[in-house]
Amino acid sequence: MKWLKHGVVWQPSGEAWWARTHATCPTPIWIDERTLRVYVQCRDEDNVGRIGYVDLDPEDPRKVLRQSAEPVLDVGQPGAFDDSGVFQTSVLRVPDGRLFMYYVGFELCRKIRYRLLTGLAVSDDNGETFVRVQTTPVLERAPGEEHFRCGPWVMIDDGRFRMWYVAGGSWEQIGDKRMPVYDIRYVESDDGIQWPSSGQVTLPVNLVHEHGFGRPVVRRGTDGYRMIYSIRRRDPAAYRMGYAISSDGLHWQRRDDSIGIDVSREGWDAESIEFGVDIQTAGKTWLLYDGNDFGGTGFGIAELVEA
Repeated sequence: MKWLKHGVVWQPSGEAWWARTHATCPTPIWIDERTLRVYVQCRDEDNVGRIGYVDLDPEDPRKVLRQSAEPVLDVGQPGAFDDSGVFQTSVLRVPDGRLFMYYVGFELCRKIRYRLLTGLAVSDDNGETFVRVQTTPVLERAPGEEHFRCGPWVMIDDGRFRMWYVAGGSWEQIGDKRMPVYDIRYVESDDGIQWPSSGQVTLPVNLVHEHGFGRPVVRRGTDGYRMIYSIRRRDPAAYRMGYAISSDGLHWQRRDDSIGIDVSREGWDAESIEFGVDIQTAGKTWLLYDGNDFGGTGFGIAELVEA
């Protein structure tokens, strides 16, 4: 693949109380045939993340048509798994027309830096607001997944809810920080709400060069499955993006050299690139992604010019 970068699409102006900075983990969904919505996490002056959206022009997704005035999902109640921040990683329309938003709850801890678990919120008004299905995670802690069951991507495939997500339970000292160690795992569900207590590893981390992954995006085509994902590298200690292929969605072959996009020499995505997601509109394939500081410089877009 080869991508032509078009720069930053959107970052918050800093005027809204809940969106002073950041546009983290762009997550697209078609609201209707004329509305291409991208959910993002923005942060307040205390660096607490909440979820809002921007609507892009389907004829030219480099243009923003509208943005949410208020968050569609706020933080959880004190003591909940998501009381210190939330960010979305997957939104899909279920057969009855509702939207399911799978999101990550951020919980600050004392003896580890944080814990990340997955929640589910549902919209009955076509994506304007979301309500939690429960106050506890839909992916709760499990042996080997004690600290992280997060970053999920969900699709309905042959009538089943299929989820690829990031999981782990250990930390490692890298430089001057304790950093999480996690791989990509897989689970299935009948209803998208009740999930198994643990998953199978589908993409193990290479501990020589990396210590974890970010949100996978899985698509199914006529020739099988493909995944775009983020790689938490050791040197340089920053995100890059990767690519993998599979015949069944369970056994993956990494083709990271084929992703065709890297950091720029300077500017908003010169230090890192992550959370990429491909979309089809206006007769083209586009990649939405974050750059430096986990979306601190906004989210950008690239155009596929060579498959």
